[in-house]
Amino acid sequence: MSLSGTGNFCQPTSCCDSNRHPWQSPEINTSDPIAAGQLLMRNTLTGQKEPFVPMKDRHVRWYTCGPTVYDSSHVGHARTYLSFDIMRRIMTDYLHYNVLYQINTTDIDDKIILRARQNELLRQLEVDSSVGYEKLVELANEALEEAKAKSDEKKAAIEAALEEATAKKDSRARTEQEGLLENHLVKRKNLDKDEENTLKACSASPDQKDARANLLEAAKSVLAEKLDREKGHLVTDHSVFNAHARRYEREFMEDMRALGIREPDVLTRVTEYVPQIIAFVEKIIGKGLAYKSNGSVYLSLDAFQAAGHNYRKLNPAGPGGEATSAAEMAEGEGALGGGESSEKRNPNDFALWKASKAGEPAWDSSFGPGRPGWHIECSVVAGDILGERIDIHSGGEDLKFPHHDNELAQSEACFGCKQWVNYFTHTGHLHIEGLKMSKSLKNFVTIRQALEHNTARQLRIMFLLQAWDQPMSYSDQTIDDARSKESTFKSFFREVEALVRDDYLDQEVGWRMGEADHKLADAYLAAQQSVHENLLDNFNTKDAMFALLKVINEANAYLRTPNVKPSILLLRSIANYATQILKVFGVIDGADDFGFGSGGDGKGESADGSGSESYIGSMVNFRESVRNAALEAAKGGDTKAAIQSILKICDGLRDEILPTLGVRLEDRPTGTMWNLEDPAVMLKEMAEKEAKEKEAQIGKLEKQLVARTKELEKVKNSMVKPQDLFRTEEFKEWDESGVPLTLANGDSVSGGQLKKKKKAIDKQAKAYKDLMEKSGDNPQELMDGTLKEVDSIKRKLEELSL
Repeated sequence: MSLSGTGNFCQPTSCCDSNRHPWQSPEINTSDPIAAGQLLMRNTLTGQKEPFVPMKDRHVRWYTCGPTVYDSSHVGHARTYLSFDIMRRIMTDYLHYNVLYQINTTDIDDKIILRARQNELLRQLEVDSSVGYEKLVELANEALEEAKAKSDEKKAAIEAALEEATAKKDSRARTEQEGLLENHLVKRKNLDKDEENTLKACSASPDQKDARANLLEAAKSVLAEKLDREKGHLVTDHSVFNAHARRYEREFMEDMRALGIREPDVLTRVTEYVPQIIAFVEKIIGKGLAYKSNGSVYLSLDAFQAAGHNYRKLNPAGPGGEATSAAEMAEGEGALGGGESSEKRNPNDFALWKASKAGEPAWDSSFGPGRPGWHIECSVVAGDILGERIDIHSGGEDLKFPHHDNELAQSEACFGCKQWVNYFTHTGHLHIEGLKMSKSLKNFVTIRQALEHNTARQLRIMFLLQAWDQPMSYSDQTIDDARSKESTFKSFFREVEALVRDDYLDQEVGWRMGEADHKLADAYLAAQQSVHENLLDNFNTKDAMFALLKVINEANAYLRTPNVKPSILLLRSIANYATQILKVFGVIDGADDFGFGSGGDGKGESADGSGSESYIGSMVNFRESVRNAALEAAKGGDTKAAIQSILKICDGLRDEILPTLGVRLEDRPTGTMWNLEDPAVMLKEMAEKEAKEKEAQIGKLEKQLVARTKELEKVKNSMVKPQDLFRTEEFKEWDESGVPLTLANGDSVSGGQLKKKKKAIDKQAKAYKDLMEKSGDNPQELMDGTLKEVDSIKRKLEELSL
């Protein structure tokens, strides 16, 4: 804890030592917890910010729900785990709490079972030589029809529920059903796309190369569901499920490492805790708070609440959760649930242990062969590692109910406590195009796809610029904003790096800019205060980042002061502080005092000096090019052209050669500034710049093409002499000016039509006259020239596209 002052003094006090004079203590600011140096944390249990108080000393026992490893992780997962990584770093590296951080991998679950079975059945189909192309076409069409029928049935059920909720004026149910309908329509759109691709693949010739493989890929989603309905019960080998989970668990950990997320202190797996889970469930049964039913075990919410416990603490829904909706219950039962209501004493009771059906992995237990319920795993693994009371429990917003509420209930039932977790934290949803990013909606971007276009640093900055507990959108705008902020930090660090390269002791020291120095120093102190207060205020990294950027903007303005005599030590302190905070946030690693580092040892060569060869080679080539240009001018060549050539060579050194060596040059009115950076980063910047320039060039050419094509069409139309405008087969007779008098069938042209034709001829006469004047009475030459321009633009576009 660190205290803040009010700017006033307390009354003088006498010191115990009689030889000392009275001393005035600065007055402590006790106006709010942050001023008193206390961390505030939004606690989902109360719905508001609460002062954070660890149960013992400064030790923090922290549990975070890990992934259900059934598929690749997406940027929504990155948002959650990066946010908690940042919060964890703040607690350990800035606030210096002693944190024990645990993550659990859900490696057995309905989603894993379903996906593993489907993949195995698809694999079997792929290698089944008895199912030829024609048979596969038949299967794909059947699967499509079944999927569409199921989709129509689901839509009708949602619409009926929505109509019922509207009639009852139940706003909560209506909002829930509207959300379900919106999601269903997105899923139906995806199904329509699958149908389009499948039918296209079905229409291919059986003899076409890869026709069968292409059809399998196109119809994969609908075929997987059909195969699982018909044959899922035949997949009984535990290794199928285990191999599937291990694959995606490893991929998840690799993704976390690529994002720069620290590994947990403890990683657990559900499948390695089955004996402890069984013992945990038996203990709850022994207390009379759970019951067996048809091989499954359910927590009795009636008995739980009769024992003095509360249910649905995180997402309240009436006393005892009585307002829990059918959709919420379905979420809690899992993808393979359904049909268990008759087994329950209370419809809201939830499974601690599930009796395994055919095609599901099973473990022997005193309740019969089965598997752990979804929620029980976290209670058991966290209880084993962190104990019967936890300081912080974290997860995504969508886990509040049923997962976390049910975790709380079963843990408090087993441990006999009223509050298993003191602080619950939930990250907000990540939206893309207005919808929550979700695998079921197929609107997700995997972490690996995101890292193909952005660096881990840029993604981290993007999330730092958002409130961790609020929804946010993933878009080009949010990532571009992160890149812009990264560029601001980079530019400032480069400025300071160039300043501190010289020995400041060879110059005047101290402040030589008067008020400007004082203003910058005040901004530096204010930034530190703002960052500190914001980090204490619910890990408000968004405003902490703005505080850093504000003082950097102040420093940049200071450096642009005419005849600036910068305080190098103050600027270096600002750069050091910004780097220190960015290191806390995980944006920067490495041992450099400030900046993002140069990507190597910062010296531009390897430890044995061998890297200098690339510099020497570049400098020799540069010298030779400059020398040749100068010699050409000395021999009587074009001096102006030689100067232009030398300048072009110098620019090439700056823009093309040195970046490959990790050297950045920036030409300034006061001279050239240089910095060492990671060559890979610089080359990527060059590629992005080139791509943007190319895109801009294509856009410019496309506009030119439209304009020149219109001009060509205009020239063609204007070349028609006005008297010939209507001399077509539509008419039979005309007057001397070309106005049609008689139609081809002998009928006279009506008066109204005559007026329109005369008006059109007058307009054509003006266009023809303008064309003659513009072309010097040679319109064909003008048209040929315009046509050449159009062809030239098309060729340029084609070259750029290649």
